[in-house]
Amino acid sequence: MENMESQTSYKATVQEEESDIFLTRNSPVTLKFHDVIYKIKTTKWGFLKNTKAEEKVILNGVTGMAQSGEILAMLGPSGSGKTTLLAALGGRLGGKLHGSITYNGKAFSNVMKRNTGFVTQDDILYPHLTVVETVVFTALLRLPKSFTTKEKIVHAKSVMAQLGLTKCKDSIIGGPLLRGISGGERKRVSIGQEMLINPSLLFLDEPTSGLDSTIAKRIVSTLWELANGGRTVVMTIHQPSSRMYCMFHKVLLLSEGNLLYFGKGSKAMEYFSSIGYAPMTMAMNPSDFLLDLSNGVYTDQSNEDHALNKRKLISAYRNYFDAKLQPVLHEITEYDKCKGRIEDNGFGEWPTSWPQQFLVLLKRDVKERKYASFSGMRICQVLMVALIAGLLWYKSDISHLQDQIGILFFISSFWSSMALFQAIFTFPQELTILKKERSSGMYRLSSYFMSRMVGDLPMELGLPTIFLAIVYWMAGLKPNVANFIYTMLSVFLNVLVSQGLGLAISAIVMEQKSASTLASVIMPTSILLGGYYNQHVPKFIAWLKYFSTHYYVYHLVIGSQYGTSDTYPCSNGQCLVAEHPVIKQVGLHLQGKITAALALFIMLIGFRLVAYLALMRIGVTKKA
Repeated sequence: MENMESQTSYKATVQEEESDIFLTRNSPVTLKFHDVIYKIKTTKWGFLKNTKAEEKVILNGVTGMAQSGEILAMLGPSGSGKTTLLAALGGRLGGKLHGSITYNGKAFSNVMKRNTGFVTQDDILYPHLTVVETVVFTALLRLPKSFTTKEKIVHAKSVMAQLGLTKCKDSIIGGPLLRGISGGERKRVSIGQEMLINPSLLFLDEPTSGLDSTIAKRIVSTLWELANGGRTVVMTIHQPSSRMYCMFHKVLLLSEGNLLYFGKGSKAMEYFSSIGYAPMTMAMNPSDFLLDLSNGVYTDQSNEDHALNKRKLISAYRNYFDAKLQPVLHEITEYDKCKGRIEDNGFGEWPTSWPQQFLVLLKRDVKERKYASFSGMRICQVLMVALIAGLLWYKSDISHLQDQIGILFFISSFWSSMALFQAIFTFPQELTILKKERSSGMYRLSSYFMSRMVGDLPMELGLPTIFLAIVYWMAGLKPNVANFIYTMLSVFLNVLVSQGLGLAISAIVMEQKSASTLASVIMPTSILLGGYYNQHVPKFIAWLKYFSTHYYVYHLVIGSQYGTSDTYPCSNGQCLVAEHPVIKQVGLHLQGKITAALALFIMLIGFRLVAYLALMRIGVTKKA
């Protein structure tokens, strides 16, 4: 009872605070699409023959309309073209798209995009953020700069209250291997992210996918309430229950990209009965009957010609459309004319400034990624390797020069590999959420990229510091603070350069297995060319060392411990460290160290620039 009272009080407080916030009322939108055709090119491979490029028709002359206050549900089996049509209507489809799609009689524009919400089939959310953090961060990025931070937070909480998310507001989102909120709550969070901008037009791709009938009904009821508030809701749905079907104002049925029916959901059974396809039983779920027809199934007899049924249904609807529906869909009423202008909600080209985007993304990135960067397993891994390495090289002073060189090369190799293989999974894992947020125009690619780079610094450099603090003193390296700091800075630079290489690989390849394969070739090659394992590299391949990060890091870590006047015990008494075979080819001169540091700084910037350009190349910079 106390919990219910607290939630009621919370909602009342939020609504009272929001009353002081000016939000642009969503403008009514009538969506019309006529003769929409979409084709893709497919490559056909032949044995010992040239490949042939063929065009496949995904949508074949689809026509329909959705008005404010309505839910348009698009039905059809898998592969019928529902999601493709939804993407086309939402302005998110490229390629050979033909036909007419208008919003209050006008083409898709930036103003329309800022009045449109799009909920994808998969809930693309950060698993470690809580519900309130997820919605608030989205509000801070998507709401215009005319709002104060407090007003954005209040509005985010108001949307959560509207969608019934206050009970789970402090629960994490979760993922496949991390327990969090339920599937229905995740879907409502996804809807809430789009509701923040008070959209006039809301698209949803399979919003009930993977949910039980009760939760699915609750989601559709929420959408019905949103439509009832004056929004236009367009959704794809696979197999709704009869209770959900009754809430659809209009239904569009597809079969292999062809339109079988468009009109009121309540009139669908009547239409198919009129063309000779009456349901076998009146108690049948209308959506089940429609999906059977879209698959060409009517009588369930083994000798039934499904292809023939489809051709008859397509032909019958074309005749019906030409005779009755086409005049209606082409008619522009006086009501549509007066609401034809869609008001700009003041979001501008970008809702917030570059510094605001950077700070919000930085805070969100640190909150999300700290769990992976400082996971118990990773900390244990680093501590175990540090202790084992420290014990193996315990008190290895300069009299064991070869061993000291070995531990220095091991430290650089270990952390370059760790940083590289941690970074190669970055963009493949974040690509879906990056595309989703960028397509909504939430932030610039540059602000995302810079926040990612800055956010990595404390997380990527924290564990190397702990590792080096253990190994350095146990291994008997120079017990001098200056030498320790020099070694640590060399390792830091090594980590950041290797991370940059991993980011470049991940942005170029964008597939985790292929990126891992490429990295597993590049990293050992770089280590072999570093100068520790082989001092007599053939001249025809020796030039490759100048592209090896380890070659330059090796210069720095050796220089962090030894000077040109240092000696070590040898068979001749005392020998110069600079004359040791492994060190001689590296050299201990200041110029060599400066050159190595400069080369690594160039790589540090260059690899990240390559990663950024690769992200631009795959189209992530596009806002739609």
